[in-house]
Amino acid sequence: MTTAPQSAPQPEPQPEPLWQPGPDRIAEAQVTRFHTWAAAHHGAPAPTPGDPAAGYAALHRWSTDELAAFWQATAEWFDVRFSTPYETVLADPTMPGARWFPGATLNYAEHALRAAEDPARAATPALLYVDETHEPTPVTWTDLRAQVGSLAAELRRLGVRPGDRVSGYVPNIPQAVVALLASAAVGAVWTSCAPDFGARSVLDRFQQIEPVVLFTVDGYRYGGKEHDRRDTVAELRRELPTLQAVVHIPLLGTPAPEGALNWSDLTANDTEPVFEQVPFDHPLWVLYSSGTTGLPKAIVQSQGGILLEHLKQTGLHCDLGPDDRFFWYTSTGWMMWNFLVAGLLVGSTIVLYDGSPGHPDISAQWRVAATTRATVFGTSAAYVMACRKAGLHPARDLDLSAVTCVATTGSPLPPDGFRWLHDSFAESGADLWTASVSGGTDVCSCFAGAVPTLPVHIGELQAACLGTDLQSWDPQGKPLTDEVGELVVTNPMPSMPIRFWNDPDGSRYHDSYFDMYPGVWRHGDWITLTSRGSVVIHGRSDSTLNRQGVRMGSADIYEAVERLPEVRESLVIGLELPDGGYWMPLFVHLAPGATLDDDLRDRIKRTIREQLSPRHVPDDIIEAPGVPHTLTGKRIEVPVKRLLQGTPLEKAVNPGSVDNLELLRFYERIARDRAK
Repeated sequence: MTTAPQSAPQPEPQPEPLWQPGPDRIAEAQVTRFHTWAAAHHGAPAPTPGDPAAGYAALHRWSTDELAAFWQATAEWFDVRFSTPYETVLADPTMPGARWFPGATLNYAEHALRAAEDPARAATPALLYVDETHEPTPVTWTDLRAQVGSLAAELRRLGVRPGDRVSGYVPNIPQAVVALLASAAVGAVWTSCAPDFGARSVLDRFQQIEPVVLFTVDGYRYGGKEHDRRDTVAELRRELPTLQAVVHIPLLGTPAPEGALNWSDLTANDTEPVFEQVPFDHPLWVLYSSGTTGLPKAIVQSQGGILLEHLKQTGLHCDLGPDDRFFWYTSTGWMMWNFLVAGLLVGSTIVLYDGSPGHPDISAQWRVAATTRATVFGTSAAYVMACRKAGLHPARDLDLSAVTCVATTGSPLPPDGFRWLHDSFAESGADLWTASVSGGTDVCSCFAGAVPTLPVHIGELQAACLGTDLQSWDPQGKPLTDEVGELVVTNPMPSMPIRFWNDPDGSRYHDSYFDMYPGVWRHGDWITLTSRGSVVIHGRSDSTLNRQGVRMGSADIYEAVERLPEVRESLVIGLELPDGGYWMPLFVHLAPGATLDDDLRDRIKRTIREQLSPRHVPDDIIEAPGVPHTLTGKRIEVPVKRLLQGTPLEKAVNPGSVDNLELLRFYERIARDRAK
């Protein structure tokens, strides 16, 4: 069991908040109206006039103490359409295995397309698609609904049935949204990878779930260049024997390969969608963990659980509605893409950007926000810090007057990032709400972050989210306040995984979250819950690599790098730096006679870039005398990460658990040398 980092920074005292919502903003926020309504109809405590912080704290306490009442109120507030009624809200509150809304049936896609039923909205954009030309292409609600209806009918004609898996090797384009919604309409289970993933990374994911349909592109454009993926697609087709159909999306204009169907042929019919009514806990999609210690975990989340959680997050926490345009820079290989699609649930227009975050220059994401008139703009903390370092003035140089909120995730936003965002918008007279949020693929949501009625303090997330019993615990399970501890959730959330794929006895699911504290979700982050109710995230307490919000496991790196004959073994570490940067060194233990010269460094980088992801090319490649292991032969990653963060050796690892303690002194010296 690891302990919290000794040197984790504490939030600096903030007698005055960086930002305070005005009375009108508080009064008009949907969470304010929800609070008043829930007090009148579901027994929530009455709002506290003139003290929104006390009011939110009371509402949050009620939402976790009275889970059934809160989630029933959420379903009613957002008018969730249950085609058959539920027997009870929460049949079994134990974790893992909580049973939500048994007896109920519904369909996620039906809710995502409801705005198309409003004649006043039908011709307005549901999607705004932007590529590196930065010219938005709209897809109206009517068009989106028609394409989903046509594709869902074709999927059924192809034999796709509820529970079948449908996969996408697609970038962040409208076709990806249509394919997801059509799959959900049929009751199929969606899963996707971005096309910058190499074949091995994709197969490690898709082979587990055995898809019957594969949507693919012929390539993608990134950084001003075209990247042909036809060879990778051919390999996927060869290695996925369960495929019954492959659908070709000609993003680069090439003809469909032999045996593949054309996207345009499947979406040409103006067909009213038919929504399969499925049980609340019917699988909606499969997301993937990073694969730190083996194959990525195939995380299954439910139609009803995701629907409720995402209505709560987008509507109450992000304060999104029909008048908003929601833009988050993401790829289809990251859960934030699924979260971005959730903007449709509350009638918002969602902005899809397929391109480099830095092309033609670092202002690219801001330019997309300006061009599309985005109201809520989500990005990574790393991007914010890069803009600050580059001396940008986005609100001065671009028309960002529509932006009311900039949200960040992927890694903790450093204090300087908060200040830079606030000051950058203040110089143009804007009143910017900065929302740093934190959650995980595992729940496809946020544990803590945006609350439109609360102040923002530098370096802190505003509060734990409603319905999320978030706590910070010490190794013995004692709750902590104003101290660093493990992020735990002590009551179930509807979007927690219903299971992992191919985990029949649930042991892998249990071991992933519930082995440290039985019956309590341990997420793998170091956090501080402050006495004012805000949250500080200190980074991962495990060894997941998290770069620009895209997670990848070290096992993927090892598999690729160690195919090279010169590399005997390797160790990769992802390190969050105090200035908001991220350092990812790769340590290599070379085979006898091998030399770490420029040629080998280049081949290692090229291997990772081509087989895995260009985002996970290491910053430094360092020759090491060896890689430390546990006594059972597992590579030691977390203790090495802690050494590189400056934790003394005697506090970073239990000496009795290491096969060669002297090897760790090498990594300790690296940390000392970097600190000079």
